[in-house]
Amino acid sequence: MKRLGGEASIGRRDFIGGAMVAGAFGAGGWPLASAQDSEERGSAMPSSNEYLIRNGYVMTMDPALGDLAEADVHVRGGQIAAVAASIDAPDAAVIDAGGMLVLPGMVETHWHMWTTMLRSMAGDQPDHGYFPTSRGIGAHYVAGDMYASTRLSAAEAIFSGITFVHDWCHNVRGPEFAEADLRALTDIGIRARFAYGTPTGASNDSPIDLDDVARLESRWSDYSNDGLLTLGLAWRGAGTEASRQDYVAARELGLPVSVHVNNFPTSQGGIAAIEAAGMLGPHVQLIHAIWTSPEEIEALARRGASVSLSPYTELRIGFGFPITGDFLDAGIPVGLSVDTPALSGNADMFAIMKAIQNIENSRAQDEFKLPARRVLELATIEGARSMGLGDSIGSLTPGKRADLIMVDTRALNLGVFTEPAHMLVEAAQPSNVDTVMIDGRILKRDGRLTGIDVDEVIDDAQRAQAAVRERAGWW
Repeated sequence: MKRLGGEASIGRRDFIGGAMVAGAFGAGGWPLASAQDSEERGSAMPSSNEYLIRNGYVMTMDPALGDLAEADVHVRGGQIAAVAASIDAPDAAVIDAGGMLVLPGMVETHWHMWTTMLRSMAGDQPDHGYFPTSRGIGAHYVAGDMYASTRLSAAEAIFSGITFVHDWCHNVRGPEFAEADLRALTDIGIRARFAYGTPTGASNDSPIDLDDVARLESRWSDYSNDGLLTLGLAWRGAGTEASRQDYVAARELGLPVSVHVNNFPTSQGGIAAIEAAGMLGPHVQLIHAIWTSPEEIEALARRGASVSLSPYTELRIGFGFPITGDFLDAGIPVGLSVDTPALSGNADMFAIMKAIQNIENSRAQDEFKLPARRVLELATIEGARSMGLGDSIGSLTPGKRADLIMVDTRALNLGVFTEPAHMLVEAAQPSNVDTVMIDGRILKRDGRLTGIDVDEVIDDAQRAQAAVRERAGWW
């Protein structure tokens, strides 16, 4: 057998610099899946090989398989081929998972990735709050800024053990902006949904560029990165004729729809308005939905819609407390969200899980209201189901895509092995993620990203952020 030792045997690749990026995109598009294009950009991803992950504590998140101590996971052709106590795979490269928790990659369900280079910039005065900051600076973005910020986001996601992101892109200022964003997702190799939105600060009476949405959808095989990327609509709700036209166009194209709703007490009734317009259904994801009435919750459950919760941004901005238990008790699919590092600071899904559990137990005044295992499901299989992807990711079920992570339990902050779901929800950190695999490709190994020049990613984002702040006069 071939064995992978302490150093991953996958070369690092170079990235194009920020100055090159800014002028690299045109409205005519480019075939993201093209091998020639990848070679010219120096961004060929690690190959999808055959692996045998040996002797880990495997948390399949599949109720039929359960947890398996000292078990193996066989990955072949980008899929989970088998999970069992002992697997014979003579042609596979062996990865020693002793002392590791092996589980599905975490599923993120709503992230304004273009705002990541505005990290922790939501200030302490109203004129520097999140909305003035994101709109005031976002209006001065160029396409290269979209690339730099989204690439930084995707790299951080993989480092943190997140293998799927919902890129809620509400700053598409032209076709080249959408293409820059998609190119960043492809270059990093993450699995994602790209939700096409309006430019930040645009009038609600202005429609999204529906011609460009249709163009992307008609050529999606060129943009999907061999199926890793899907397309959706970042919707503004049923409040205006323009947004209703956006919804109709998206549904004609068969695209899922995602919308912020019921954020503040003053925005109550948004779900009721969508239901009254006949637009609620399993293709709709509701974001935040904190101020949601029992009648609206019943409508969500009846229509099969899902909800995305981002506790750190909801608390930081003053929306209120996520009502996780109300949705779960009604049988509504729930996923977890980074939202925006401008408010949340980072993309730590372990911390997000911990916050969701603690907030819900505090609301219920019940230590046992939301068990750790249930929270872990929200970050994996339930998150995948909420995005309509439960048949392909979210659990280590044979036949699903090989999106998985390995968490090293020998770190000081974990130290002694107790109850693994509690360890992940209450104690783990992104630095504990030893290995990340997406579609059978190893993108993090021995705690370091592979195929990604981290310094270059950070430097590019830093240059882009300084330049856009200069253009915006924002200091």
